[in-house]
Amino acid sequence: MKKNLLATAILSIVALSAFAQQLPEAAYEQAVKNLGFNTNRLVYNSNVNPVWLADGKFWYSVNTASGDQFVLINPVDGSRKTAADLKSLLPGAENDRPAPTGRRNFSPEVLSPDGKKAAFIKDWNLWVRDVATKQETQLTTDGIKDFGYATDNAGWKHSDRAILLWSPDSKKIATFQQDQRHVSDMYLVSTKVGAPKLEAWKYPLPVDKDIIKIQRVIIEVDNRKVIRLQIPADARRGTLCDDISCSGSFDDNEWSADGSKLAFVSSSRDHKEAKLRIADAATGVVREVLEEKVATQYESGQGSINWHFLAASNEIIWYSERDDWGHLYLYDANTGKLKTQMTKGDFVVTRLLKTDEKNRILYFLANGREQGRDPYFSHFYRVDFSGQNLKLLTPEDGHHSISLSPDGKYFVDNYSKPNVPPVSVLRNMKGDLLATLEKADITKLTESGWKAPEPITVKSRDGKWDLYGLMFSPSNLDKTKKYPVVNYIYPGPQGGGVGSRSFSAARSDHQAVAELGFIVVVIDGTCNPGRSKSFHDACYGNMADNTLEDQIAGLKQLAVKHPFIDLEKVGMWGHSGGGYATAAAMFRYPDFYKVGISESGNHDNRNYEDDWGERYIGLMVNDAQGKSNYEAQANQNFAANLKGKLLLAHGGMDDNVPPYNTYLVVDALVKANKDFDLVVFPNARHGYGADGTYMMRRRWDYFVKHLLGLEPPKEFKINPSFP
Repeated sequence: MKKNLLATAILSIVALSAFAQQLPEAAYEQAVKNLGFNTNRLVYNSNVNPVWLADGKFWYSVNTASGDQFVLINPVDGSRKTAADLKSLLPGAENDRPAPTGRRNFSPEVLSPDGKKAAFIKDWNLWVRDVATKQETQLTTDGIKDFGYATDNAGWKHSDRAILLWSPDSKKIATFQQDQRHVSDMYLVSTKVGAPKLEAWKYPLPVDKDIIKIQRVIIEVDNRKVIRLQIPADARRGTLCDDISCSGSFDDNEWSADGSKLAFVSSSRDHKEAKLRIADAATGVVREVLEEKVATQYESGQGSINWHFLAASNEIIWYSERDDWGHLYLYDANTGKLKTQMTKGDFVVTRLLKTDEKNRILYFLANGREQGRDPYFSHFYRVDFSGQNLKLLTPEDGHHSISLSPDGKYFVDNYSKPNVPPVSVLRNMKGDLLATLEKADITKLTESGWKAPEPITVKSRDGKWDLYGLMFSPSNLDKTKKYPVVNYIYPGPQGGGVGSRSFSAARSDHQAVAELGFIVVVIDGTCNPGRSKSFHDACYGNMADNTLEDQIAGLKQLAVKHPFIDLEKVGMWGHSGGGYATAAAMFRYPDFYKVGISESGNHDNRNYEDDWGERYIGLMVNDAQGKSNYEAQANQNFAANLKGKLLLAHGGMDDNVPPYNTYLVVDALVKANKDFDLVVFPNARHGYGADGTYMMRRRWDYFVKHLLGLEPPKEFKINPSFP
C-alpha cells in the first residue's frame, strides 16, 4: 500500500513538472530588442564630439537617418557647413585629429609633449626612444625585480605601461622607483589542455604589514641624471581613486611651466592625510606647503583631480570638503596660508575644467546647486578667484557634458536626462548661446516600442535624505497585475548603480529584463558620492552596509505608490561591488530578498586590494577578541542564513577581484549544507568578455524561473545581430 502511495506521488510530481508553464521564446526576443546593440542604432543626431582645428573652427560627425554626416562649425558666427564625407568638407582635416598625449596614453610608451621622445620600461628600468631615429637610451640602471621604475604592475592593475609625467619642455620626467618587494603575491592559473599557465604579480592586501612604497624621482632626460626627492618613500596612494594613475598618467603631480618645480600630493596609507609639496627639480629639495587631515578619507574631486599649482602667481588651488561640500580654496604657495574660499554653498564642485590665470576666473562642473533638479545633474559654472560673480553657464534642466575649445573661448554642451534625449549647443565662455548644433531624433526608437525609464525619488532608511534612481517597467505594463521586482545594485562607495545621468537608449539590460515581466529598480543609496561629505561618509567603516536598508526602504515606498509592484517576489543582482552587495542582501535580509545573482563580488575585503578597503573601511585593527574590523563585513560569515535562491558567478582569471573571494562564499555555503548555483568562466577576467552574453542569458533564466515561476526557453542565444 505504501509503495502504491509513493508511486502515485512520484507520478503526480512528474505530471506537474511536465505541465510547468514555459515563457515563450518571443519574450526573450523582445528583451533582446531592448539591448544596446539594437536600441543605440535607432537614435540619430545624438551628441557632438568636436574636433577643434588650428583656426578655431571645429568639425564633428553625426549619424543621421539618411547616413553619416560631417559638419564644420565656425564658432565666431555659429555658421555651419555639411558634407557626406570629411574630405569633401575639409580636405586634410583628418590630420587635425587629436594626437595621443602623455596624460591619457594607455600604451606602454609615453610620448613627450613635443612628440620627439617616448619613454618606456625595459627590465625594470626606464628608457627613452627617439621617435625619429628609433635610438633607445637607458635612463636608470638600478631598477630590479619588484623595485623598478615607473611600474604599473600591482594590485588590480598590472600592465607594462610606464607611469610618469613629462615636463612641459620635454626635458624632464617625474616618476618613481616602486618598492613592492615585501608585498603579497597573487596567483591565477589558466585553464587549457596541457600544463596550465601561472600568472603571478604583486597584489597588496589589508593584512599586509608593509604596502607598496614609491620613491619619487625626477629624471633629466638628455644627461640621464636621476634626482631623488629628499623625502621618505610615499605610500602608493592617490587622491582620486584606488590607484596612482586614474588618468593614465602620474596623478597628483604638476610641473611649473618652465620645468623648474614639481608640485605633488603625498597621501597616507589610509587616505586620511594629504600633503601638498613642491620640489626643486634641480636639487630634489622638497618644501611642504599645506596639509589636510580628515576623519574618514580625503579625495580631490569627483571624476578629476582638482588641486592645481599656479606657479606664475605662486598659488595653490585646493579641493576640500571641510564644510561638508566639495569646494575650491585658494592658498599662498609660499606661506601655505588660506587666501580665500573660491566656491561656497550647498553644492558639490566635481571637476575644475579650466583655470584662467590671467583673468583669474575658474570654470567648473558642479552638482546639486540648482534647486528642484536631480542633484546628480552636472552643470557648468564660472566664478572669480575671489569667490565673487558666480554664474551658471548651462541653464537647461538636465545633465551637462562639456567640451572646451583649446583657445578657451567656447564650449560644446551636450545636455539630456535619463529619459530625455540630448540637445547639443555651442556657447561662449560667458554662457551666451551661439548655435544649436544637434537635437537627438528618437522617432525610430519610440516606434520600435522602446520605453524610457522613469526617474524615481524615495526617502532614505531614516527619512533624512532624498534618494534618486530609475524604474524600468514592461512596455505592455498592466497596472492591474502584480510584477516581481529585480533590484539592480552597485553600492559604491565610489559610484552608484544609476551611473551617468545622461540619456541612454539602453542601460545595461535593465529594460530587457523588464520586458520579461519584471519591474527593475535602481536606487543610488546613502554613501554614494556626488553629494555632501556627510552623505558619502554615512557608511564609512562599514562597507557591508551596501545601501541595503535604503534599497528595502525605497522599494517599500514604491510599492505603496505603485500597487503593481510585488514585494513578495524581490530579487537582486549586481557585479563586483554589486556582487558583494547581492550576496550580503541574501544573507542579511533573507526574508525580503528571495533570489540573488552575485557576479564577481569582493565578498571579503581582506582578499581584495589594500587600497580599496583601507580607503573606505580604514586600516585593519583587531578587537580584544582578536577579530578585525573587516571580519564582520565578510559575506562568508553569514552564508548559513541563506533561504532563497542564489547564483554565484566569477571569472577564473579575474585579476581585479580574484575568484577566491567567491570561493570563500562557496566553501561556507557547502559547510552550511546550503543549496546554491555557481557559474565559473575559467579564463574570463572581471567583466567576462566574450562570456558576458552567456551570463546575461543565465541571469534572465534565473529570474524567470525563480521569481516568475516559469520555465525559460532552453539555451536561448543572445545574438548581437538580432533582428
